[in-house]
Amino acid sequence: MDIKQLRYFIAIAEEKNITAAANRLHMSQPPLSMQLKQLEEELKVKLFERNGKRMELTDKGDILYQRALHLVNSVEEIKNEIQETEEGTKGVLAVGINTLSVSGFSDLLRAFHKKYPLVTLKVVQNDSYYLGEMVNSRAIELAFVRLPLEHRGFIYEHLISEPFVFVSKKKKDMILLEEISQIPLIIPSTEGLGSYNIIHEAFSKRKLQFSSIAECSDMHVLIELVKGGLGATIVPKSVLDVYGDGTLYSAPIKDADLYSSLGIIWLEHHYLSTPAKNFIELVKEKLS
Repeated sequence: MDIKQLRYFIAIAEEKNITAAANRLHMSQPPLSMQLKQLEEELKVKLFERNGKRMELTDKGDILYQRALHLVNSVEEIKNEIQETEEGTKGVLAVGINTLSVSGFSDLLRAFHKKYPLVTLKVVQNDSYYLGEMVNSRAIELAFVRLPLEHRGFIYEHLISEPFVFVSKKKKDMILLEEISQIPLIIPSTEGLGSYNIIHEAFSKRKLQFSSIAECSDMHVLIELVKGGLGATIVPKSVLDVYGDGTLYSAPIKDADLYSSLGIIWLEHHYLSTPAKNFIELVKEKLS
């Protein structure tokens, strides 16, 4: 007994006539009669009572009809769901976002959800290093990260580059690294990772040292500390766009080539789901 035989059986049960069922199935009558005979022999039961050309289900035939109908419909639903998943209209999208933030990230998710409402979203926030680990272990499929990132085996799709800015409670038109070196700083991320390295290298090139009074990987907490007057900070411009308010000011750093590169990573040489591909295309379209 297979799905094809069950479809044949359902057609006969509903048409109550072999010829009508054969016409419905676009096949000739003899092969259909043979399929019914084989099904009855396999199950060792009589499925129909014949009354001339009319065929009525037996009690056992009615049981098979109810179960067959449910099974065939389930198979069709599975096929449709698989097709929808292949097209990216259903499924799960697990994406990570760097703690340095992505300006307009909620807008990207909202646009994606509007276009693909049946795709379930799973969002994880963490440092770029740990997001790389999560992509590597397949806990998430995509991640927004800031370079530099030491992981290998990723495909990196560059999205934007933006400058780092000096952020404090005092308004300045611009500032030099030498001035910043005299100011207590709260540094984003942790030593040896991402933004910390970018900032450290900029000062090293000028043979300067910065005065770090704290390190913080959570940008919301970091900006709150600056608002509280603990110190100033150096962050990508979008961080202030997301977490800042009227009490903080940003100033361009005149004598430093400080830029943050934002992109999406996923595993190289691994399957990428259609929802993930659709999300990447939407992000590129919105940020281009």
